[in-house]
Amino acid sequence: QVQLVESGGGLVQAGGSLRLSCAASGSIFSMYTMGWYRQAPGKQRELVAAITRGTSTDYPDSVKGRFTISRDNAKNTVDLQMNSLKPEDTAVYYCNAVRVLGPVRYNYWGQGTQVTVSS
Repeated sequence: QVQLVESGGGLVQAGGSLRLSCAASGSIFSMYTMGWYRQAPGKQRELVAAITRGTSTDYPDSVKGRFTISRDNAKNTVDLQMNSLKPEDTAVYYCNAVRVLGPVRYNYWGQGTQVTVSS
């Protein structure tokens, strides 16, 4: 079991920055691929950043160059630095932890944190 708690959301003007943080507990954090997803009203949840156990990162084109994901395995945290924010970045942001062990996929979600970007 992994428990995930997000923090750092809020209201920011377009062009501004926010840093989200996710604190994990309950299992071996370093064994998990960590990700940040977002879900806007009426839209599907989408991946915005992922970082593997080996710290390889992945971003969709919509946030590439603006968002940066990082992890600290000693502190069991994963952060998302968001720069040059746009109104279309407004959404609830969720922290995710996933690990595949043989035929079993372990997948955990945080409760989410609201990010609102005003124009």
